[in-house]
Amino acid sequence: MGSDSIGISASGLRAQAVRMKVIAENLANADSVAASPGGAPYQRKIATFRAVLDGKQKGGEVEVTGVTGDKSAFGRTYQPGNPAADATGYVQTPNVDPLLEAADMKAAQRSYEANLNAIEAARGLTMRTLDLLK
Repeated sequence: MGSDSIGISASGLRAQAVRMKVIAENLANADSVAASPGGAPYQRKIATFRAVLDGKQKGGEVEVTGVTGDKSAFGRTYQPGNPAADATGYVQTPNVDPLLEAADMKAAQRSYEANLNAIEAARGLTMRTLDLLK
């Protein structure tokens, strides 16, 4: 029983760690531009998850199904001196919104902490049960 809940929470930890890594990559590339004129800049990435249900239990683990590119439009900034500028002087900018990334990071952090707390609680209950059986 305790190991099931610890395993489920551990899968949540792994998923949120991937999510935080993707968000960190997005933030690191928020100001990057294409290497060539008219080229595409960094495309925001999004981690996707799914529930993996076990026939024996009502709950299930979470699994990272992939990291996909955000299909929203790139920004454009007028910078005629930039080497990545097109013929009209515009540079495409990444579709990364630092405020959105910060909010996503905070949510991922809270979920990660909640899973840690669940593991600690399950571990504590298992230890109490073992103490009672002595």
